[in-house]
Amino acid sequence: MTLRGRLTSAFLVVVLGPVLLGSVFVALTVAVVSRDRAEERLDHAASTVRAAVGALCRQLQAAADAVAVVPGEEREAVAHQLVTRDLADEIRLAPPAGAPAAKQPEAIRAPAADAGWQDCAAPAGTRVTALAATARASDVTVLAAQQVDPALLRRLGRAGGVTITLGAVTPAEEGLPVRRLDAEPGQPLPLTLTAPSGEPTVRYAVLPLIVLVTAVVAVLAARWLARSTTRPLGDLAWAADRVANGDLDTRVPIPRPDELGRLAGTFNRMTRELQSYVQALTASRDQLRRHLAILGDTLSSTHDLDRILPVILRTAMTATGARAGLVLLADPADGTLTARCASGLTGEWDMPVAELIQRRVPVGQGVLGAVAATGVPARGGPDADPACESYLALPVCAPPAENDEEPPGILGVLALYDRLGGPEFDDTDLRTVRTFASQAGVAVHNVRVHEEAQRLSLTDPLTGLWNYRYLREVMRREVERASRFGRMLTVLVLDIDHFKDVNDTYGHPAGDLVLGEFARRIRVGLREVDVAFRQGGEEFVVLLPETDAYGGAIVAERLGAAVREWPVVVESPRPGLSDRIPISVSIGVAVFPENGGTAQDVLDAADEALYAAKHAGRDTYRLAERVSAGGTDGQFDPAGAGSGGPRQPGPGRGR
Repeated sequence: MTLRGRLTSAFLVVVLGPVLLGSVFVALTVAVVSRDRAEERLDHAASTVRAAVGALCRQLQAAADAVAVVPGEEREAVAHQLVTRDLADEIRLAPPAGAPAAKQPEAIRAPAADAGWQDCAAPAGTRVTALAATARASDVTVLAAQQVDPALLRRLGRAGGVTITLGAVTPAEEGLPVRRLDAEPGQPLPLTLTAPSGEPTVRYAVLPLIVLVTAVVAVLAARWLARSTTRPLGDLAWAADRVANGDLDTRVPIPRPDELGRLAGTFNRMTRELQSYVQALTASRDQLRRHLAILGDTLSSTHDLDRILPVILRTAMTATGARAGLVLLADPADGTLTARCASGLTGEWDMPVAELIQRRVPVGQGVLGAVAATGVPARGGPDADPACESYLALPVCAPPAENDEEPPGILGVLALYDRLGGPEFDDTDLRTVRTFASQAGVAVHNVRVHEEAQRLSLTDPLTGLWNYRYLREVMRREVERASRFGRMLTVLVLDIDHFKDVNDTYGHPAGDLVLGEFARRIRVGLREVDVAFRQGGEEFVVLLPETDAYGGAIVAERLGAAVREWPVVVESPRPGLSDRIPISVSIGVAVFPENGGTAQDVLDAADEALYAAKHAGRDTYRLAERVSAGGTDGQFDPAGAGSGGPRQPGPGRGR
C-alpha cells in the first residue's frame, strides 16, 4: 500500500469520527460568532449614529451662531444662505426672552411647545419631528432645525449598517438583535437600532452534507485539509489588498475558531475600527471646513472684535472638543491682559460679560500671564486659573512684517479648557489651536491698523488736533444733542494774528513750531469735554458743550491771555532776530441756538465775529450778534472789558 493509501486509511479511521463531532461544534460556533458579530455591528452602529447625530447638532448650532452674530438687517439673508447650503432645513428668528411675541411677524415667531422640535442641548419628550439648536443674541433668539424624517433615518442606518426607527419600537421579526439609544445632550433622538438577520443557513445545510459525504471524500481528505488550511490565508491576503486599496467594507470570513480564525477576527475588528475612525475624521473635517467658512465670512465682513473673537473661540473649541475657552488681549495703555470673550467658564470666572471685561491679568502672573510674557504655548493639568482638569494656552501674535527679523509682538492669549473625550490636549490640538490663534492675531492686528488709520485720517499731523473733516461730523452731532436736550453750545473760531509775518520773518519751520505750541496751549486751557480742531492754516475751532456766551467769553479771554503772555521760544533763530516770537490771537464767539439754528449757521456767525475782532485791532474777541438782540463785544484787556466785556448770564444760562 502506498503512503497515500496508508495516510488515507489512517485519516478515515482517525478523522471520520472527530469530523462528526467537529461539525456539531462548528455549527454551534458559527451561531455564537453570528450573534457576536451582530452585537459588534450594533456597537459599531451605535457609535456611528451618535457621531452622525452629534455632528448634525453641531452643524445646526454653528448655523444658529452664524445668524446670531451678524447685524440684524443681515440675519434673514444669512439664514436663507445657510438653508440654501443645506446646513439646516429651517432657521427661525424669535424675539428674546420677555419680548412681546405678538409684535413679531408670524414668520419669525418661535415654534409652539408641542411642535416636536428636540433641542440638541437639552432633549425632552419622546415626540420628535425635528432637531433644533438655539443661539441667543441681545435682540433675537435663533433656532436652526433639521427635519427628522424617514430619509434621515435611512441615511443614519446606512452609515451603521442597521435599520433605525424613531422611539422604542419592537422589531417585526422575532429574535433580531436590537439596541436602543436614549435621548441625551449631543444625541437628542430616542432611536432603536436593529441588526439585519444573518443566520448562516447555507452553512447549516453544508455541514450535514459534509458529514454524509465524508466517507466518500475521505480519500481526498489530505487535499481538502491542505486547501482548508491555506484558504483562510488566501482570503486574508485578498482582504488586505482590498483594504490597502481603500475598500474598508471588506471582511474576512471566520471558518474556524483557530489561530487563523482569531487572525481573521482581529483583522475584521481592525477594519471596523479603522472605518469608524475614517468616518469620524471625515465628519470632523467637514465640520471644520464649515466653521472655517463661517470664520472667513466673519473676518471679511466686519472689523468688530466683539463679533470676530467669539467666532474664533467657538471654532477652536469645536475643533478640539474643549468644554470652555477664553480670549484675553493686551491693553495698549498698560500692557495688562484684559478678558474680551469667554465661553463655558466656571468658578470665579463665571460672570457676566460686563464684569468679565473688567478682569485683568498682569503679564507674567499665572499660566496666562506667563504665556503672554514668554510667547511659549503651555498645556497641563488642574493647576491653572480658571480651575480646570486640563488646559491649552497659546499666545496671540501679530503677523510678522515683511523683511522684519524681530519676533512679532504678542497681542494676547487664547486658552482652552477641559478637552472632552480625552484626559489632556495633545500635539494635534496644539497645532490646530495655533492656526486659530494666528487668525485671531491677524484679526486683532487688522482692527488696530484700521482704527489707527481712521484716527490718522481725522487728525491734523502738525498739531495733533482733530482736522476739518472731523469738525463737521462733531459739530453736527453736538448741535443735534444740544437741540434734543435744550442745551447751549458755544463755538470759538480762533485765528493767529499776523501769522504770515511769522513765516516770512522767521521761516516756515518756526511757523510750524508756533502752530504746535499754539495747539498745546489751547488743549491746556480746555475742559475734558471741550474739543479743539485745526480748521486750516492758522485758523482753529473750539467747541464748548453746555456753555453759554458768558462762559465762552471767559474761555476766549483765558486762551487769549495764555497765547499773548508767553512768547514762543525757537531754537537757532535767523541772525539778528530774537529767539522769542510774540504772538496773539483773535477770537469769534457764537452760541447755539442764539446765533443760528444749524451747525453751519453757528459756525458762520462765529466766523463773522472773528472778522469783527480782526477789524477791531486784533488780539481781542467778539461775540456774534444774537438773533433776538444786539451782540456783545469783549476785549482781552480787563481794563477795557467794561460794556464790551463778558456779562453774567441771565436766567437759564450758565457754563
